[in-house]
Amino acid sequence: MNTAAAPTTTAALDITAPNSAALPASGPASAPDVEVLIAGAGPTGLVLAIDLTRRGIRHRLVEQEARGFPGSRGTGVQPRSLEVMDDLGAIAALLASAGPIPPMQSWEGTERGAVWPLVEPGERSPGTPYPDALMCPQWRTVEVLYERLEELGGRVDFNTGLTGFTQDEDGVTAELRHADGTVETVRAGYLVASDGGRSAVRKALGVPFEVDVVDQRHALIADVRMSGFERAGVDRDHWHMWTTAPGGLFGLRPLELRTDTIQIMAFWSDTAYVPDPARDATPEALARLITERTGLTGLVPEEVIWASAFQPKAGMAARFRTGRVLLAGDAAHIHSPAGGQGLNTSLQDAYNLGWKLGAVLRHGAPDALLDTYDAERTQVAADVLELSTRVHGQDRSVGFERGMSRRGKETHQLTLNYRTGPLARELRRDLPEDGLRAGDRAPDAPCTDASGAPFSLFDAFRGPHFTLLDLTGSEAVGGPAAAAVADVEWVRVYRVGGPAPDLVDVSGHAKAAYGTGLFLVRPDGYVGLATDEAADVRAYLAQVSALEPVPAPAQAPAIRG
Repeated sequence: MNTAAAPTTTAALDITAPNSAALPASGPASAPDVEVLIAGAGPTGLVLAIDLTRRGIRHRLVEQEARGFPGSRGTGVQPRSLEVMDDLGAIAALLASAGPIPPMQSWEGTERGAVWPLVEPGERSPGTPYPDALMCPQWRTVEVLYERLEELGGRVDFNTGLTGFTQDEDGVTAELRHADGTVETVRAGYLVASDGGRSAVRKALGVPFEVDVVDQRHALIADVRMSGFERAGVDRDHWHMWTTAPGGLFGLRPLELRTDTIQIMAFWSDTAYVPDPARDATPEALARLITERTGLTGLVPEEVIWASAFQPKAGMAARFRTGRVLLAGDAAHIHSPAGGQGLNTSLQDAYNLGWKLGAVLRHGAPDALLDTYDAERTQVAADVLELSTRVHGQDRSVGFERGMSRRGKETHQLTLNYRTGPLARELRRDLPEDGLRAGDRAPDAPCTDASGAPFSLFDAFRGPHFTLLDLTGSEAVGGPAAAAVADVEWVRVYRVGGPAPDLVDVSGHAKAAYGTGLFLVRPDGYVGLATDEAADVRAYLAQVSALEPVPAPAQAPAIRG
């Protein structure tokens, strides 16, 4: 485990902010006001807050802005993120707000060209209930997460900024500044920074953050209420792209939910030109830009809801943990928007971290378990950065002749895994080459419960617990696996098949997906342990909690691998 980055002495860390200064270095303090302080209430911070709330972890989520992100940035929600939303209880609200990725419609001036799908469709299967990526404006995704947090009894402290902090061996002392200028000091066990790509926390820690420019061109994106769609011949069923427009690539995408709103995306071929929303995203400026780039008449920008200028870049922090401070989301990595990976990777940072904080704070796991967050997520972030940069490069290599290159299934994030991570234990032998391994995403499968009612594996996984799937077919009543964890409240055991099963694998999909053995599924939906021996389950859980590795008076071998 990577513990080298954790400081062993108290250090004063300054966050540059108006009228703020570093707090004085503090020594060990009394019990913290909260166990976890989260800075930044975007999608990352909200997912983490939801997960901590359902675990009963005392936390505080602060956001320096007023409630609500107004823009559509981060619209693509990948299948793996839909599974996360399912587990968190937010999937119904998201599905009610989202829509499919529209087909791309190319244009040459005022003439329509080819139509093609942007993303390779997924394959609906028993193991994948959400096979396709969806589009949902980020403002609505954030709203859905706010609503879920509030349903669970959580909240966000808006207009509250983190302006300084120090940490020591026992926790973090943070300075919060409210909208009225008052300053509050808060003591927390851990600080999680989800404060965006310009993260003040990351900068204060001095964590290296190497950034590469993916594209020399600059771009403008804006959400605009418009009229005149019918007059201009722009329908709401396609993503309209002018790939050879004078001045640079230009796109119009009708947004979900707001039928009069369209997203404008414009790149400038002149790499020296840096768009400024205050200058280039007024209704008048956008009307001129539409005419210049498309030749269409009739589209009338009425109101600019949100606008932002950017240059595609990729970067990642050298480490995601420094002592009791952890980086997540854009504070830890930034991506080219190509491929729709950024928001999704950020959500899953929080999903990985939540159960580990819960294990340390509620189940006696060693603090070093949090090092596995750094080990697992830095590898995933590096892989995803390579993917999004490669997709952007493919777009450029074809000269955007069709607007954007087709995205493959690797963008769905269903095949990302932790096989080489420190928590994967694959202890079975003679496995098929294409078989499931420890570290893989745990697939779904339709089953029925003892009463005959439908009950899928995702139903079994849903919640803040470990799930032990027993597919050994053991004849023993209850089974040795259940006996091994009978005193462990945060593990739920399901015998799939065999005599007196908890779940009936009616069509054999569970067996086909998993094979034979015992499978300990982590709270974030990945297989932590795959084994044939019940004693291995007990030993594995001892590594991620204060559980005694061997239930007295029985004896069992230490965990292998």
